[in-house]
Amino acid sequence: MLNRVWLGFFITAAIAILLQLISGNVTVLNDSVSALFASAKLAAEISLGLIGVLALWMGLMQVGEKAGVVGLFAKLFEPLLSKLMPEVPRGHAAYGSISMNLTANMLGLDNAATPLGLKAMQDLQSLNLNKTVATNAQILFLVLNTSSVTLVPVTVFLYRAQQGAASPAEIFLPILLATCASTFVGLTVVAIVQRISLFNSVILGYGALLLSLLMASMFYLLSLSAEAIGQVSSVLGNGILLLLVLSFVIVAGIKKVAIYDEFIEGAKGGFDQAIKLIPYLLAMLLAIGLLRASGALDYVLQGLAGLVSWMGYDTRFIDAMPTAIMKPFSGSGARAMMLETMDHHGVDSFAGRLAAIFQGSTETTFYVLAVYFGSVGIRNGRHALSCGLAADLGGIIAAITVCYWFYG
Repeated sequence: MLNRVWLGFFITAAIAILLQLISGNVTVLNDSVSALFASAKLAAEISLGLIGVLALWMGLMQVGEKAGVVGLFAKLFEPLLSKLMPEVPRGHAAYGSISMNLTANMLGLDNAATPLGLKAMQDLQSLNLNKTVATNAQILFLVLNTSSVTLVPVTVFLYRAQQGAASPAEIFLPILLATCASTFVGLTVVAIVQRISLFNSVILGYGALLLSLLMASMFYLLSLSAEAIGQVSSVLGNGILLLLVLSFVIVAGIKKVAIYDEFIEGAKGGFDQAIKLIPYLLAMLLAIGLLRASGALDYVLQGLAGLVSWMGYDTRFIDAMPTAIMKPFSGSGARAMMLETMDHHGVDSFAGRLAAIFQGSTETTFYVLAVYFGSVGIRNGRHALSCGLAADLGGIIAAITVCYWFYG
């Protein structure tokens, strides 16, 4: 699958470059070559930048596992995850690391979510009989990550505030609805492909509980100002993070675990993983960088605008689509597109609001796929990419629908 996707990116870029040359734009050659070398540099920078964070969390996770704290998280979510991942045996370490990763994602703790996710993928890989082909459990976990509900997207609020939005946090509810739709679509598509029944008492019970918590959090946060939401999110996220770290070490100490030795042993694994990521990141960033520099995405937007106009539908959402199209490929690229849309059309314009909703409710699917699968050496992702992109599409459609609903 990834071999065909990678080839498709290069063929698309080649066609776009040819069209640019025919139209007289020779600078596309320089831009494309620069993108190749920039991608190589970026892949190394990202991987090397992850060394410290991965070593930190891999070390802490090993201490937390020895202390039994990670096991407590596993017990909370194991009944649900065992229904979604029937091939993972009860009591396996993967349940704890998956639970912690999904919790960190919901709280917007990006600095902890990625290392915890890589640890979860590593735990799932221990059950994989064919080490280069993704298992059903690994695919489901990756799709949950690419569509994970983020309760408070503080960074999007901050960007809106910097651009002078009258009420920076007013898009909180639209983002929450769109990201919930993305998660629902992603989970449903994977369940259909893997023939997982979602209609059982355990899954429905957890779903009802999660929905209740989301609704309660939503009503509370809607009563706060943008500044207060940011403060609550920061205090809650950092407080939980610090509580986890302290509980890992203190409880392990009480149980007479060799804390220092266990931390060092776990941290060594984090260092090795960060280095292994470089070729996988390079391959994906190389294709994406060339796709951007070639102007292929611009042609996609022009074609979409023409199609929507021909069908007679409202075309205001097209102005925000650069953010939506870029997000699965590059988080920084999507952020730049969002800021450009806000600056050009106005932060409180329909396009400006929709671009912010796209940014807060969709994920960098290709990047996540490269990092998570690359960390364990998986080359055949099977249906992971298609399911992840289906979740992205669900989030994009929901974002457009919700934006028209809220802002006309």
